[in-house]
Amino acid sequence: MSLHAYIKNLDKAKLDGLAARCETTTGQLRQIAYGNRRASVRLAVSLERETQGEVACEQLRPDVDWAYLRGSTAA
Repeated sequence: MSLHAYIKNLDKAKLDGLAARCETTTGQLRQIAYGNRRASVRLAVSLERETQGEVACEQLRPDVDWAYLRGSTAA
């Protein structure tokens, strides 16, 4: 699922909570969701963790070889 699709269904309190748990701001999340900024690798990992895998690192940062880091083969 894209970050945009994920956050569009969150109310303000839940979006604020997600941002806090990921140590970022709601503005930064929106910038990434709309494609104006790129998530850092650290933020991509945090978002995957905090969304229970609904927003995958691979979707946020396709330029990173996540398969290698996960110890699996590339998709």
